Parts: sequence; C-alpha cells; structure tokens
Amino acid sequence: MIQPDPLTPEQKEELAGAGRRAATILKAGRVAAFNGWTLLVFGALSVLFGLFSPVGMAVGVLLLALGWNELRGRGLLRALDPRGARILGWNQISLMGVITAYCLWSLHRTLAHPDPEMVQLEEMVGISREMVTQVTVLAYGGVILLTAVFQGLLSRYHFARERLLAEYLEQTPGWILELQRGISSP
Repeated sequence: MIQPDPLTPEQKEELAGAGRRAATILKAGRVAAFNGWTLLVFGALSVLFGLFSPVGMAVGVLLLALGWNELRGRGLLRALDPRGARILGWNQISLMGVITAYCLWSLHRTLAHPDPEMVQLEEMVGISREMVTQVTVLAYGGVILLTAVFQGLLSRYHFARERLLAEYLEQTPGWILELQRGISSP
C-alpha cells in the first residue's frame, strides 16, 4: 500500500530552501573538522617530541586543547547552536595567541642565548651574526604576520556564521529546525 506523502509541495519547497540556507552556514563545520583534527595531530606530535622540553610540552597541550575545542564548536554548530560559531571564532584567536607567543619566545631565546654550535657553524661558513639576526627576525616575524592574517580572517569567518545562524534560526519554521537537529545528532 502506498503511503500518502506527509508533506505538501509547499512544505517540501520550504524544507529544500532551508537546507540550502543551512548548507552555507554548516560549511564552517567542515573547516572546523579539518582544523580540529590537524590541531590534535600537531598537538600529539608536539607532546611526543617535547617530552624533555617544558615549552614543547606546553605548546603540545595547548594545541590538543584547541583541537578538542574546535571539534566541540563544530558539534554545536552542526546542532544549529550559535555558540558553536562563537567558540570557533575565539578558538582561532586563541590559536593566533599561542603561535605568536611561541614565535616571540623562540625569537627571544635565539637572539638572547644563541646556540654555541650554531655560532661555531656561522663562523665556519662566514655568515655574520647580524645577518643571522635579520633572517631570524624576518622568519619569526613572517610567521607572526601570516598567522595574524590567516587566523584573523578565519575567526572573522566563524563569527559571521554566528550572525547567519541566528538569522537562519529566526526565519526557519520550528518543524524544519527540529527535523534538521534530529538528522545531525549522532
């Protein structure tokens, strides 16, 4: 026996339109999944290779925490909770802070306490200390600049999803939201 269609053509169109609007918001979840897993991998590697370095261990633990938080934000976003987008935005700003702090610490350590073996190598090759200083500052400064641009734009992207999601929740009928939340839950 053929069951009658429970949705009217208007409801089907409304559901399809809501799905298209939600897809633009939920793309941020795919970005967050990639970032979260990448942070977890690099965090685990940093912990593993930083077993004898307090700074390496601290960076690894921070990366693991940020990776976990990224995946948590993704889960909230998929559940159509605007807090997810906010968490993802702040997570990128936190990552920017961790990378910047690490670069500044490394820059200070390299310039204030040069590795004796590197100094000896510089002398053997004939590279001046000033040139090494300039290259070091340029390299770490470049990483800080690129991090500020990339993480800054990514945080802005996630914060914009919060506004879009709030509008989406306001404009979408409750029965569609209930259906979508039921589909996205594990």
